[in-house]
Amino acid sequence: MEITRIGSQASSKGPAEWFTGTVRIDPLFTPNAARRAAASSVTFEPGARTAWHTHPLGQTLLVISGLGLVQREGGPIEEIRPGDVVWFEPGEKHWHGASPQTAMTHIAIQENLDGKVVDWMEHVTDQQYQR
Repeated sequence: MEITRIGSQASSKGPAEWFTGTVRIDPLFTPNAARRAAASSVTFEPGARTAWHTHPLGQTLLVISGLGLVQREGGPIEEIRPGDVVWFEPGEKHWHGASPQTAMTHIAIQENLDGKVVDWMEHVTDQQYQR
């Protein structure tokens, strides 16, 4: 058994290469020899969002507070709320973040494949975000 105590892992700012706006990432767990999953609690301030990206083995989002937005390539922008669970298929290009007026926090869970959990792409433009 392993217990990771709250506060034992430092929060970090979401890097500008991967995010637009103010984002805080709080790691929860990382892959190890017996576990390929990684998870973080991610808080997006109003208007903040990820860049377009994919995950080699998919991604699950568990919304825990606020009002968020998600979009898969070619699909509509959809609202997400506390209690919603979002699943992105492996390789599905997508983005997620807060609504323009309301912050959002979700737990993001993704699995490691050959040392990689995500492939980052171009930023979501303001025009794409506001459609």
